[in-house]
Amino acid sequence: MAHTKTHKDPLLARVRRIAGQVAAIEKAITEEAGCAVVLHQVAGVRGAVIGLMDELIEDHVREHVAKPGLSEEARAEGAEELIAAIRRYAK
Repeated sequence: MAHTKTHKDPLLARVRRIAGQVAAIEKAITEEAGCAVVLHQVAGVRGAVIGLMDELIEDHVREHVAKPGLSEEARAEGAEELIAAIRRYAK
């Protein structure tokens, strides 16, 4: 995926922020924070992961499905990869 190489730094920054959010959840549980605090943190992580997935899906569609000049074979392969990822994500 060439687009992940091109956008590597911003993607890694997002992943690192998510890792920090997960670490904060672990710390909150370890320190016996209130359940409302933990729930809000988990909701934040879920939103961050959804945002990351949205960005990756958009980039994939642009590069592997809708990009002008792709062969029909490459376009079909890109579509199948996307369908498989969405099915797995939706479970």
